[in-house]
Amino acid sequence: MVERFAYGDGAMQYGLFRFADGSPRGTVILIHGGFWRGTPDYFDGPTPMAEALVARGWNAWQIEYRQLPNGGGWPATLDDTAAGIEHLAVVASSLHVDLGPIITVGHSAGGHLAVWALSRPGAVLALAGAVSLAGVLNLLLGEKENIGNGAVVGFLGGSSTDHPERYGAADPIMRIESGLPVRIVHGSRDDVVPMNQSDTYVAAARDAGQDATVTVVDGDHGAVIDPLHPAFAELQVALGEILAKA
Repeated sequence: MVERFAYGDGAMQYGLFRFADGSPRGTVILIHGGFWRGTPDYFDGPTPMAEALVARGWNAWQIEYRQLPNGGGWPATLDDTAAGIEHLAVVASSLHVDLGPIITVGHSAGGHLAVWALSRPGAVLALAGAVSLAGVLNLLLGEKENIGNGAVVGFLGGSSTDHPERYGAADPIMRIESGLPVRIVHGSRDDVVPMNQSDTYVAAARDAGQDATVTVVDGDHGAVIDPLHPAFAELQVALGEILAKA
């Protein structure tokens, strides 16, 4: 069963909640990618992954959020991510659902948002950790390497020279939450988000005392959200490791 909830008045401010049967293992908050760009009907998932996780005992809360050029970017995309996460408490109360431990999981730009959410300002809902699926975790490096044809600069409305405070507020590698684990799954043949996005984050995270690991799977950028790909088994391992620490 799927229930839709709005957390704001905008066309892109909503989420879909899927129930696990019986006693859930916990709740996964799924955040899609797209380099922070999209339209109100862009919501591409990862729906198959949500359905596969529900079949394996997880509740799934898929959140949509404002993206460029439809009201997103700085700071709306971050504000919506935080609001969508916090609205899960309202969803649980409305549906009388036991959420269990809550873990964010995001792909590509959604991976950025999933890890960033661990340090989101004004957090109320507790998170157990995050899983990045080929996420953009080093915005300064992404700016330097022009990933997504200027996606980072577009998302933050300018360069790091022009807006250093925005990069500081939005970049996961500058906002490491040492007390919360991060797991990363990244395809070895990813030509959209380079592997160095994951590698540099893990190096910095470990230096900061965070429990962070990266698992490399054979595949491209989309393989890590395919529930029929071996990457899905690695996602389940990652969720289990975070769950064990919750």
